[in-house]
Amino acid sequence: MATRTGARARTSHPVRRAAQVVGAVFLLVGVLGFVPGITTDYSSMTFAGYDSEAKLLGLFQVSVLHNLVHLAFGVAGLALSRTVSGARTYLVGGGALYLVLWLYGLVIDYESSANFVPLNTADNWLHLFLGVGMIALGVMLTRGNNRVRR
Repeated sequence: MATRTGARARTSHPVRRAAQVVGAVFLLVGVLGFVPGITTDYSSMTFAGYDSEAKLLGLFQVSVLHNLVHLAFGVAGLALSRTVSGARTYLVGGGALYLVLWLYGLVIDYESSANFVPLNTADNWLHLFLGVGMIALGVMLTRGNNRVRR
């Protein structure tokens, strides 16, 4: 919120806090993807492609590219959480991107060059959950506002 002088109020809007938390979690996931032990089969990690056998927490197939995307998505969340409209855009737009990624994961052959991120079944379920959850947060936490505040 802004005061008449343009200074930010001390209280933070719930959608801003949500975007901060989501962004911080993505940063953490991106970092953990580079930690041997937390990422199993770490030595088999490739830059990109389905042949990376590395799995975050032994479940989610990752590559260097996949981890870098998580880091970038986390930085974007923290940057966009500075305003209510930015936070809402991050959550709703990011959620929509995750739903597209979920659909993409449903239709590609996991052992083809189309699986460059790489994705597996656990990733697909997570992407569905993230997409729906992020959109819900962005919409519900700004519902009732006649205009989205800066």
